[in-house]
Formats: sequence, C-alpha cells, structure tokens
Amino acid sequence: MHDIHTIDPVSRIEGHAKITLHLDDAGSVADARFHVTEFRGFEDFCRGRPVAEMPGLTARTCGICPVSHLIASAKAVDAIHAIVAPPAARAQRQLANLGQIIQSHVLSFFHLSAPDLLLGMDADPATRNVFGLMQAEPELVRRGIRLRQFGQEVIAAVAGERIHGKGIVPGGVAEPFTTDKRDAIRAGLDEALTAGTDTWQLLDGIVDGFRREIGVFGDFPTLYLAHCQPDGTWEHIDGKLRVVDAQGGLVVDQLDPADYRDHLGEAANPDSYLKSPYWKALVPDDDPRPGMYRVGPLARINVADRFGTPIADELLTAFRDRVGRVVSSAFHYHAARVLEVIASIELIGRLLDDPVLYEPQVRAQAGINARRGVGASEAPRGTLFHDYEVDGDGLVTGVNLIIATGQNELAMNRTILEIAREYVDGPQLTDGVLNRVEAGIRAYDPCLSCSTHALGQMPMALELLDPHGQLVSEVHRH
Repeated sequence: MHDIHTIDPVSRIEGHAKITLHLDDAGSVADARFHVTEFRGFEDFCRGRPVAEMPGLTARTCGICPVSHLIASAKAVDAIHAIVAPPAARAQRQLANLGQIIQSHVLSFFHLSAPDLLLGMDADPATRNVFGLMQAEPELVRRGIRLRQFGQEVIAAVAGERIHGKGIVPGGVAEPFTTDKRDAIRAGLDEALTAGTDTWQLLDGIVDGFRREIGVFGDFPTLYLAHCQPDGTWEHIDGKLRVVDAQGGLVVDQLDPADYRDHLGEAANPDSYLKSPYWKALVPDDDPRPGMYRVGPLARINVADRFGTPIADELLTAFRDRVGRVVSSAFHYHAARVLEVIASIELIGRLLDDPVLYEPQVRAQAGINARRGVGASEAPRGTLFHDYEVDGDGLVTGVNLIIATGQNELAMNRTILEIAREYVDGPQLTDGVLNRVEAGIRAYDPCLSCSTHALGQMPMALELLDPHGQLVSEVHRH
C-alpha cells in the first residue's frame, strides 16, 4: 500500500462522501474505502430535550425520508409511555410509510440511477444525469415525477405536509382520516400502479445488458435483516425482525427490535463518521467485517416469502425464477425498489378500503412509564432504530440512532472493492470506471445525512495513492 485513487465527490447520492482506492506495487487494487466526513450531531444535541419533542427533532435528520424517522421516533416514545397507538393511528402510520417508500424509491430509481441504466455507464458525464434523461426519455421522466408526486400526496394526507409534517405524533397521529383524503388518493391509484408496472417492464428489458456489473456489484454472501410478519409476509413498520443467511436459512426470527443490543454491535471508523453495525455472533475479535449484514429493499425481499399483494407477488416469483430465491448482487437493489413500489401502491389501495382507517380514536395519552424505549421501522433504505433513554421528568439522557446506510457500510466498502478490482487497471481512471465505482454506492441509495445526522456539506472525491501514501490521481465531482 500503495497507490490511492480518490473519487471526490461521489455524485448522485443523498449527501457528500469520497472513495479512496489503494493500489499495491503491482498496480492492482488492494483496498477500497467509502468515507463520510459530515458531522454526526443529533445523538448529542437531543440530550436534555423533552422526549415528546423527539419525533419532530429527529425527522430533521433528512428531507428525503422524514416519515421514517417520525414513525420510529414516535414508536420509541410510545414505548417510554408504555402505550400502544390505536388501530386507526397504526393504519395511518402504515399509509404514510408506504407513501414514503414510493417517493424515495422513485427518486432513487428515476433521478439517481436511471441515467446510468438507460443512457449507459460510459455515456458522456455532461448528459449522464436527470437532465440528459429528460432530453432522451421525456415521457419516462414525467412518469417518475408523477409517481413520486403520488407518494408525496399520500404522506401529506397523514402527516399534513410532504416534508417534515406534524401529523405523526407520540401515541398515534394528530387527526382522524377523512373520506375526502381517501378519494383524493384513490383517484391516483390506477395511474400510479400502471407507472409502477411499466417501470418494472422497462427495467426487466434492460437488465441483461449489465451482466458484467451484476457479477461484481456486491455479489457476495452476507446476512440480511428486515422486519417480517410471522408467516413470512413482507412488513414495513410493525412486528419483529427476521435475519436470514446467504442461502435463505433462518438465523433468527421474530426478534424484538428492543433487543437489538443483544445481537448488533457498532464499530467506529477512524476515517468516516459512518458507524459500522455488525452481527455480533459472527465477530470473534475486533474486526467487524465477518459480521457483515445488509438491510433495505434487497434484504426485505430476501427475508420475506411474499409481499401479500397479487401483482407484486407475481413479479417477485418471476424475478426469483430468473435470479434465485436469495439475491446477493447489490445491482438488484434497483429491481427490489421497483417491486416494493408496486407492492406499496397495492397495499395503499387495500388500506383505503379498511374501515379501521377511519375510526375517530387516533391518539393514546400517557406519562413517563419507562426509562427506555426503542422504535423501529423499515425506512426506504432499510431497518431504522431509534433508542431513547429518559429521566423521571421525561428529559432525554441518551440517544442511539442506527440508520440503514450505516448498517450497509461494511457491504458498501466490499462492493466498491470488487468493482475497483474488476475495472481499475493502473494509476489512471477513466470516467466510465469512476462512474461504475460510484454506481456501486448508488445501488445502495445511501442517505448520508440520515446516517451521520449531518451538519454542513462536503464534496465527493476519488483518490489514488501510491505505495508510500502519496497522492497519484484525484477526481472531484461538484
């Protein structure tokens, strides 16, 4: 060690980071690191605040998936109050999270990844972006905009706003759901479902052109963790956790998220603010890498047996017939996102027909009945944990947030190492190579503001270092 390449900034991700590639004396890639240098702050400055404020505070960690934080935080406060939200409130929370999954996945697929998938990994970087895609495929981009708008409207119906709404609160939600809201959402269901299935057909038709990328974009065995119903049906905010191995074997099932500390460790990184959670049972020493596991849409479809909705289940069965029951390549995160969009639209339609959604009791009230509470949900990017400790007055004394992107950190590093070993040859980087290394990160759709609770910004860089640690090559994206 050796020469180092640096990508700075990594483009088309949420947040700012850089990648460093280390070359050995022979010019081969020996190691790769994904660095996040944004400041981690929320776990400190939330201390001393009244615990009831935590949903509103922690939702500000991200403007892309605030609903996920609202729900996990509200569930943690519910646990401290020792209450269960009324059935109508739980239905509304489900509705909002499904809208969150749709709008976030659509943003990832159409705005961040589709330029690579449809214009080509080696396309001119000046046009390999959403604006170039608008020129080449205007109807496709309109479809994505409309589909994301549908998801945002579902969120607003529950939370009151598309971003940082106030409708999801400790104990439940702020207001009963109305038939006017139902009718407005129902009016867009058919268009949204058609857009989702059309997007699946588009992706299904181009995926064979990326066989080389599929083989090196994180195609290695790991564990997979996600919420799952006891009968194996896909779940997104309620219930307990299931962990499976690379062959689909059960590692643990129906694990209470409140017991996560018994199974998950968190390693600090000297060159990144991103923590590295790991599965404790597989880590005999201080190296967390043997305990690597993945979360997010790919993990969810590996963990679950079915979505429980007709169209998504039919497509999931066909997908598994082609690629296998447990899918390891991170390239297939794209397919998992589109499948989850379709399933979420179907589940929204089902919730709108459930009379429980319209019941008037939507909030339970209580005081401080426990000194610790854990709330968990499936954010678009994966399992999210909010863990709070309070004093007798309900003031927060401890906060731990485990974010999906952090849980994928070990796998992201392994992924860019495999991509670099496949494509990097010598001290010079071509744009196509650079873009594939970035695309390996984009496949996970990392949310760095969430995972580090960022204050401020930084660009993304790729650096190449020589065997003496001297900078040989550097590429910046702004």
